[in-house]
Amino acid sequence: MAALDSLSLFTGLGLSEQKARETLKNTALSAQLREAATQAQQTLGSTIDKATGTLLYGLASRLRDTRRLSFLVSYIASKKIHTEPQLSAALEYVRSHPLDPIDTVDFEQECGVGVIVTPEQIEEAVEAAINRHQPQLLVERYHFNMGLLMGEARAVLKWADGKMIKNEVDMQVLHLLGPKLEADLEKKPKVAKARLEETDRRTAKDVMENGETADQTLSLMEQLRGEALKFHKPGENYKTPGYVVTPHTMNLLKQHLEITGGQVRTRFPPEPNGILHIGHAKAINFNFGYAKANNGICFLRFDDTNPEKEEAKFFSAICDMVAWLGYTPYKVTYASDYFDQLYAWAVELIRRGLAYVCHQRVEELKGHNTLPSPWRDRPTEESLLLFEAMRKGKFSEGEATLRMKLVMEDGKMDPVAYRVKRSSYFWLCNALDIYCPVQWEYGRLNLHYAVVSKRKILQLVATGAVRDWDDPRLFTLTALRRRGFPPEAINSFCARVGVTVAQTTMEPHLLEACVRDVLNDTAPRAMAVLESLRVIITNFPAAKSLDIQVPNFPADETKGFHQVPFAPIVFIERTDFKEEPEPGFKRLAWGQPVGLRHTGYVIELQRVVKGPSGSVESLEVTCRRADAGEKPKAFIHWVSQPLMCEVRLYERLFQHKNPEDPTEVPGGFLSDLNLASLHVVEAALVDCSVALARPFDKFQFERLGYFSVDPDSHQGKLVFNRTVTLKEDPGKV
Repeated sequence: MAALDSLSLFTGLGLSEQKARETLKNTALSAQLREAATQAQQTLGSTIDKATGTLLYGLASRLRDTRRLSFLVSYIASKKIHTEPQLSAALEYVRSHPLDPIDTVDFEQECGVGVIVTPEQIEEAVEAAINRHQPQLLVERYHFNMGLLMGEARAVLKWADGKMIKNEVDMQVLHLLGPKLEADLEKKPKVAKARLEETDRRTAKDVMENGETADQTLSLMEQLRGEALKFHKPGENYKTPGYVVTPHTMNLLKQHLEITGGQVRTRFPPEPNGILHIGHAKAINFNFGYAKANNGICFLRFDDTNPEKEEAKFFSAICDMVAWLGYTPYKVTYASDYFDQLYAWAVELIRRGLAYVCHQRVEELKGHNTLPSPWRDRPTEESLLLFEAMRKGKFSEGEATLRMKLVMEDGKMDPVAYRVKRSSYFWLCNALDIYCPVQWEYGRLNLHYAVVSKRKILQLVATGAVRDWDDPRLFTLTALRRRGFPPEAINSFCARVGVTVAQTTMEPHLLEACVRDVLNDTAPRAMAVLESLRVIITNFPAAKSLDIQVPNFPADETKGFHQVPFAPIVFIERTDFKEEPEPGFKRLAWGQPVGLRHTGYVIELQRVVKGPSGSVESLEVTCRRADAGEKPKAFIHWVSQPLMCEVRLYERLFQHKNPEDPTEVPGGFLSDLNLASLHVVEAALVDCSVALARPFDKFQFERLGYFSVDPDSHQGKLVFNRTVTLKEDPGKV
């Protein structure tokens, strides 16, 4: 049928001309819709009403098993299926019942065929829903969520027409509330916190994590066991949308179940050509977590198909990061282990006439409306000889490819065999009569103010913008570990993000909030001073230093104490003193004493010692017991007889939210670097309780933030990375 005739046919179904033209671009969809419309015309005549046309389009675009097209069209054309809920039920039924023959009695019962919903029934169901919510309706009026009323009515009347329910809701609400007032037209104020909590509740059930505590782990595993209802059970692969069923499917599934015993099996398949990043953490949690939640196993499968870009350090780093997040693979496997099998399958495809060697260039294969390959019908023996020549390296790169003879779901023709996408994956397995596992696809996780592309991280390293893949300003997993992010926090973040089909881009502060939640309970307290000011206590109450007991966790002293010295000379933050304080300044100043945390003493300024340049070099103070006078306005941290250390303070690596977006950063991501993303304090002071700390040990430095020991530390000097501040910076978006 000519394109013009198809355009006329599709617009006759009620599609707009633009929608019809878009449909024609998809060869597979347009062919299926054309067949459905032509069959329906045999029953209805040349004119098809818009409601029926909408159902036919929905059928053609959503049906995967084309064997059932004629069967379902007959029900639509005869008006036995005449609503969207019925069509959805019918599609679900044929998907979950792939074998012939279909039990028509059971099918019609499951799809509501013959069920008549009267206007009176709709009126009664809507009236009952409104009565249940009438008090809230009278308060919120037209700001009330009317979808709730429609949903409750639909729950009672499964096969009712949605438009009829909506019209009845609109009419009864108008009768109850009267016309809209001016206040009803104002936008309902948004409550950000409530919306976030609602989002958390909605997405938490879609994810998994290897949890922070036994109770949390159990809770998440229970969520995932419930979530398994959304996925197919072992042996029911055919219930997955897009799964292709052949006469061999059920027997292959039976053989698979005999091997696995019905056990859930998943895999995490990274490419060993770079370091894992935060997006991979989502994939790790999904694959390993889903298996764990359902008493299954997960394989770590290295997709080592590009040896030019693979390095040994990437293999080991990936294994390390999976273990760091708390997961243990059932087995580590490699795609390269199966090259011989893949080659044998490719040869079998050629022998079956389902693949051929092609010499079209890469640019000729781009797009959807590409010309058919002139080599599509070359003799089988010729393709076999050429494919053997490809294996022996007789062709240069791109000079020859093996292409499969199929039309993809998006209309693209004959994809290259070794660049397998979802629909061609199913086709390939079925073409070879081998077991076909299900692939669940979910959206990539990105963060604002970051890049995670391997190529772009390499550029950052090459230009010296960052030190290496584990630079704490990056969002690779090795970088996050080095910065001090605990694995429990990353798993928790993945749980909050959820598993969605759409790509997700999150704000970094949401990840940082998860980090604070974990470290608040796990990082013992210590005191450190970044920019120090020497303070001499002229009336120190003892002849030698005192030993002060400091709780590791002030909110829970049962977790123990550590000891720090308190001597006549202490060091405080330079910013905790001002000679001429501005209004609201509560720390040390003339006539304004402050308490020293954990000592039970208050110090009061007596003298300011300045150097030749006029800068303050030290302070002389007196002290008194905190309970011997008025309580000071503030208590500050301090150190005495401290250790000198290096502290690295990190900010965002990029200035804009989307450094890779040319509309936001026309000069490219390298032009968007934040030159103040790293500040090194080389002579910071920390109390001696951390003297034996090892790399990756974590602490909360009181009033400063959470810090982690960097691997650059050595016996002579500790190095700390600031993981996150104590609170989210209100100046950051």
